[in-house]
Amino acid sequence: MSTELRNFLSLSYDELEQLNLKAKEQRKNRVASHKIQEERIKYLTDEKRIKAVTVLFSDLEGRLHMLDYDKKFLVKSWDNLTFDGSSIRGFTAQRESDLRLGMDWASFYWAPADVFGSGKVLVFGEVIDKDGTPYRGDTRGLLKTYAEGLHKKEGYTLNAANEIEGFLFKGENAERHYHESHSFEYVNTGGYYHSLPGDPLRSFIDTTAEVQRAMGFQNEKDHPEVAPSQFEINYGYGEVVAAADQIQLYKLICRQVATKMGFTASFLPKPVVGVNGSGMHTNVSISKGGKNLFWDPKGEEKLSKLGWSFIDKILTHGNDICLLLNPSVNAYRRLDPHFEAPNQIKASPVDRGSMIRIPIGNEKSSRVEVRSVAPDANPYLVLYSVFKTGIGGDTAKIKNLRQAERYLPDNIYTALENFEKAEWADKLLGSDVKARYADLKRASADRCPRALGTFVKAPEVQYHHEVYNQFLWNLF
Repeated sequence: MSTELRNFLSLSYDELEQLNLKAKEQRKNRVASHKIQEERIKYLTDEKRIKAVTVLFSDLEGRLHMLDYDKKFLVKSWDNLTFDGSSIRGFTAQRESDLRLGMDWASFYWAPADVFGSGKVLVFGEVIDKDGTPYRGDTRGLLKTYAEGLHKKEGYTLNAANEIEGFLFKGENAERHYHESHSFEYVNTGGYYHSLPGDPLRSFIDTTAEVQRAMGFQNEKDHPEVAPSQFEINYGYGEVVAAADQIQLYKLICRQVATKMGFTASFLPKPVVGVNGSGMHTNVSISKGGKNLFWDPKGEEKLSKLGWSFIDKILTHGNDICLLLNPSVNAYRRLDPHFEAPNQIKASPVDRGSMIRIPIGNEKSSRVEVRSVAPDANPYLVLYSVFKTGIGGDTAKIKNLRQAERYLPDNIYTALENFEKAEWADKLLGSDVKARYADLKRASADRCPRALGTFVKAPEVQYHHEVYNQFLWNLF
């Protein structure tokens, strides 16, 4: 079909980066929401080349959903957008299915036309219940409410940066077809830091990094990881909700770029037995008035008392929140000590088997790194549980808490039992959302063999939450 008559928005990568960085600065400076709303609506009204606005939201497990609204319709009806919540796993029952989508106008992104299609912009949505209150199953809204409340009450800004590892496999939809092939095929076997210029893995990393840069990610470094065909593309830290949004965008970009190249970007924690799995190391800090509250040049490992208290509380509740950080059957293959797995509930500046590491830092970069996080976890639940636990959790009276011989579960059923018994999980999520989440995880687990064994089973991949296949999920 001819496209010569279409005049849809298609900007250069430099123009995209400038627009996205300006929006990022507004968000960082906490420009009043009504001002940003006015600016965005005026932009959409005036920019005739935009045909649609893609609204993004996530379900309870962290699966990203997208709805395209005609631009002219959205400009008129942005405050009355409804959708069927009963179609979203973990959301409402059929009898109470109507939910609304509100616009978080500050989380507005311009995306490259060659990757996302021309004439579209992206914005994250907030799920609203029928009575107009934030929907309790919307974990993004939960995180945002918590972060805004802390800023208002304590002046805290919660900061996060995530190092998200993944694999690049040959063929499109390799995860969906795993039940037929029972294997994944590497595109590269070079290993850590090694990939020849122009080879498939390097080309994928380069292209993904270019898209991220255009979308205002402010990249830092990228490289092949330890395992064959494994990658990691790092970018700068951000305020906690923006950081969680960027995790969702990062994985979306990786999957889209890989598909366009004829490959599959996989964020299964352990898609191949015998090599290192993928993690999502989560670096966090708290600032107030521009000052990093985790930094103390005289403190142990140059970490402040607040920083160490934060660590102690996460160690105390490590087993309580493990299911939120490692939500899939496959994630417990990764917690294997033979492959630098962070399965020990302790803290260390050097031991990479520790759940928490204290990286070398300075006044700007001092932080706490939570290493026992799987890349298929819901990023909003991860950051919410880490910050709320580190700030408001309990501190156990365990001798030598930071180096005690304690371990994370090696299977999802133990993690489920810990989570369901934990009073802290009720305080985090409330009994209703906690029960819904546990039910989803148990249903997934029950469709996989209880014993992990020595090779990855097809159900582990099929019911991995990021694999979108409506037919498979309907059978599920």
